[in-house]
Amino acid sequence: MSNPPEEGPKPLVLVVDDYQDAREMYAEYLEFSGFRVAEAKNGAEALDKAFELLPDVILMDLSLPVIDGWEATRRLKNDERTKTIPVVALTGHALTGQPGGAQDAGCDSFVIKPCLPDALVEEVRRMLAVRKTLPAR
Repeated sequence: MSNPPEEGPKPLVLVVDDYQDAREMYAEYLEFSGFRVAEAKNGAEALDKAFELLPDVILMDLSLPVIDGWEATRRLKNDERTKTIPVVALTGHALTGQPGGAQDAGCDSFVIKPCLPDALVEEVRRMLAVRKTLPAR
């Protein structure tokens, strides 16, 4: 049985996490779910790849070496090339002490780690749907 023809290229998700096992797990599950995936292991690499590849969604761990996820997200949201790309914060901390922290940094949503791969894919799909409804800038 063949797959039905796809509408355009598969969406590209940039997975940013300094923990290799987590990156690989997210990447594998996203690819299995029909996405293309790029990976970065720190905030500086995330910025380089985001500016180069212009992904459709970025999954951003907030606790990163070199440049943390908070600062990387702020820089992405302040750049014309990347400001409309949805950023989903991946955090091992419930953001209770800083309820608006992820939004203040420019994150569009957040997922608490560890999370089920299905929940992560669902959030990526939700962000893609939201992005399609935004007016082009």
